[in-house]
Amino acid sequence: MILKGKKILLGVTGSIAAYKAAHLIRLLKKNEAEVKVVMTASASDFITPLTLSTLSQNPVLIDFIKDKTGTWNNHVELGLWADAMLIAPTTAATLSKMTSGLADNLLMAIYLSAKCPVFFAPAMDLDMYRHPTTKRNILQLEKDGGILIDAESGELASGLDGKGRMAEPENILKSLEKYFVKSGLLQGKTIMITAGPTKEFIDPVRYITNASSGKMGYALAIEAAAKGAHVKLISGPVNIDLPSKNNIETYHVNSAEEMYECALKEFEKADIAIFSAAVADYTPKVVAKKKIKKKGNEMVIELVKTHDIAGELGKLKKEGQFTVGFALETDNELTNAQNKLKSKNFDMVILNSLQDQGAGFGVDTNKITIIELEQLTEFELKSKKEVAKDIIQRIAEKLS
Repeated sequence: MILKGKKILLGVTGSIAAYKAAHLIRLLKKNEAEVKVVMTASASDFITPLTLSTLSQNPVLIDFIKDKTGTWNNHVELGLWADAMLIAPTTAATLSKMTSGLADNLLMAIYLSAKCPVFFAPAMDLDMYRHPTTKRNILQLEKDGGILIDAESGELASGLDGKGRMAEPENILKSLEKYFVKSGLLQGKTIMITAGPTKEFIDPVRYITNASSGKMGYALAIEAAAKGAHVKLISGPVNIDLPSKNNIETYHVNSAEEMYECALKEFEKADIAIFSAAVADYTPKVVAKKKIKKKGNEMVIELVKTHDIAGELGKLKKEGQFTVGFALETDNELTNAQNKLKSKNFDMVILNSLQDQGAGFGVDTNKITIIELEQLTEFELKSKKEVAKDIIQRIAEKLS
């Protein structure tokens, strides 16, 4: 059973759909998951804590304080306990609290402390569900890393018919199973990922760099971690806040030389290496110790080649290692990308062209072609988060 032994923390909020929590708990227990339930105070108006406690075989938690002795329910420990947190039903009010970080009850305090994936299953009336505020909150939660189990269409408590019903417990169970199947695809694998640009200093205040934002590399790191891999992220200077992930180690570097030294050290221990960084091809031969003063109409800076990180590590590649490169091209895109497969000993090359609108550096979208020795797969323009899912899924399929 996929959910056997998984620790599921179920949050139940004040909605008529709260009655479905009983059936959902029975399904989870039948699949041998361990279940703990946290209710909001208003949820107990719709279904009794006694019912959910009996079914889950654990005390139902509602308040911060357990009893009159002053013993408290430790929201941090509860957040660390779970393999997955599921808030079902998720009311409009709870959606709003989740997006704003309002921890005015035990459930929201646990949500803000949780290190595990958080699933949310909205439940509300038709007009509430399609209101722009609700749509914005759902999008924001997904952007924050939440996993939407979308509402379903049908007869609503108001008597209207349309979208807003909480997903049926059977479908919620399938969503959890699907996640845990995918999350284990790279379990036990170590992935090294290079990301972002490099800075090649000319003097103490000036440097040569490029327009890479690092968004693609970071999205790959997050997705690989979600699939169970231990990620070694070697990052050039970027302005990205990485969500808290226990299985991502980040190494911050500046220059191409620093990235090379770090990658050389980590590559030997990696099962998979993804070279998504935009590494400078050249660096100043001499770095001035003091700021260079302006003089004359021209200035010449002598440059020397940097290490070809992917190329040099490709020569050190061992049997069983899987390597992936990126090719950002402006002309002869396919030919240049295919040549990289052989010249750098890659198993896969991700091609993106600056000719495609919405692809390339600095944007939140990308349009890629995955190139392998005997296969070529084109994808439509997507968010970099979705592109990362496509790439990591393909890698996992190859390794399996």
